[in-house]
Amino acid sequence: MGNCYCVLVKRMAEVTIFEVGPRDGLQNEPVFIDTAQKVSFINMLSKTGLQKIEATSFVSPKWVPQLADGSQVMEGIQRAQAVAYTALTPNERGMIRALDAKVDEVAIFAAASESFSQKNINCSINESIDRFRPVMELAKAHNIPVRGYVSCVTHCPYDGKIDPGQTRKVTEKLLKLGCYEMSLGDTIGKAEPNDIENLLTILQGVVSTDKLALHCHDTYGNALENIKCGYERGIRTFDAAAGGLGGCPYAKGASGNVATEKVVRLFEQMGVGTGVDVTLLEEAAHFIKDKISKINDD
Repeated sequence: MGNCYCVLVKRMAEVTIFEVGPRDGLQNEPVFIDTAQKVSFINMLSKTGLQKIEATSFVSPKWVPQLADGSQVMEGIQRAQAVAYTALTPNERGMIRALDAKVDEVAIFAAASESFSQKNINCSINESIDRFRPVMELAKAHNIPVRGYVSCVTHCPYDGKIDPGQTRKVTEKLLKLGCYEMSLGDTIGKAEPNDIENLLTILQGVVSTDKLALHCHDTYGNALENIKCGYERGIRTFDAAAGGLGGCPYAKGASGNVATEKVVRLFEQMGVGTGVDVTLLEEAAHFIKDKISKINDD
């Protein structure tokens, strides 16, 4: 019995699925989703076996009105002991709100494309990284882990194909700043497995693989193949959104993160344990998509 249990634990810990549905999945919905429904969605996700859930974002309500209730969401959820609840924090003010909300982890974000950086946060890449220094100082003072996102790691809606060397530079800067992990975002979903292969070849020459994660959009149906490629190259953390929700308001065509349930099933087919109950996950995805559908119908 003991040996069987050890094998099970090993399988469950083989990959980490980082659920971004409550934040990245909902942020671009045009009609406000009730706070109680967001809380219910997160509570359902908390019961699936997911290890990390990005619950909300502490950005200005002016820019992301859908997540203006971040503090109320964090206050309302039923926290599962085995789950880390995270939030996006673009600046010092957002970090202070995140600390007040007692998040377990925060994230900052930059882009590998200068044009996308200007369109997304109205500043250059280097300026965006400078803005994160107060966030990092507060996080260090309060022992809060900081994750980094890099958008447009292979393609940009404005600049076209991105040089992997540029993505490497941004990734290295954020790691040097203090991020424990970098999530590599295929923001418009144009990457193909060879693009992921080339990027990881460049990055893995200078960055430890355990500090890298993949964040794939399924706009052109390539996400699962890209994830499989990443896994074969040693990546063990993958972002996904229940129900395939999400997109980026500053990236035309970036509809839909890869669905978490599809990622879990992919790994099941590969014989790779995720620790996630796909039935409960699908129930959570159905719940929030049904709520969104009813809101839009009204």
